[in-house]
Amino acid sequence: MKPITSLLGAAALMLTVAANAAPVTYDLDPSHTYPSFEADHFGGLSTWRGKFNQSRGVVVLDREARTGTVEVTVDINSVDFGHDEMNKHAVAPDIFNAAKYPTATFKGTFTKFDGNRPEEATGDLTLRGVTRKVKMDIDDFKCIDHPMVKREVCGADVSTEFSRKDFGLDFGLDMGFKPEVELKIQVEAVRRQ
Repeated sequence: MKPITSLLGAAALMLTVAANAAPVTYDLDPSHTYPSFEADHFGGLSTWRGKFNQSRGVVVLDREARTGTVEVTVDINSVDFGHDEMNKHAVAPDIFNAAKYPTATFKGTFTKFDGNRPEEATGDLTLRGVTRKVKMDIDDFKCIDHPMVKREVCGADVSTEFSRKDFGLDFGLDMGFKPEVELKIQVEAVRRQ
C-alpha cells in the first residue's frame, strides 16, 4: 500500500507543479507604462528627450518554464517632447510620418532569465514601416499582489539602443545629428482575470 500512496503523492505534486507553471497573461497598464527616448541634437549640443503618452500591449509569461512573449504597440501621434512645436514636427513626414505609420511595435520573446525573472527579450522592432531585430534589457523586474488593483501586477524598466538611421529616420543627420537613440520603457502590467 505504501508504494501506491507514494506514487499518488508524487503524481499530485507533479500536477501542482504543472498547474503553477502555466503561462500567465498580463495586460500593460497604459497609465503606468511610459516609452521614452533620448536622441542627439546637433551632434552633442544637447540631448532631446521625449515620450509616447499612449501605448498598449500584452505579456505572456511562464516563470517556471522560463519562457514568454511580449507585444507592445505605441501610438506615434502621442509623442511628447514637452515642446508643442517639436511635437507637431515630430509627426510630420520628414520625421515619424505618423499619417503613414501611425504605430510602432515590438514583438519578441524572453531570451534570458535569472532564476524565474526575465532579464532580456529579443524580437522585432517596427518603426516607420521598417522592421529590425533588437535586444531589450530588462531591469528591476518585480511582481506583487497589488493592494489597489487586487490582482498581481508586474513591473520593470526596459531599455535598448539602436540607430534611427536603420529605420529611415534620417532627419538632421546631414546637419551632424548623431543617429543613436536610447529607448527606455517604464512598464507595469496587470494579470488578466
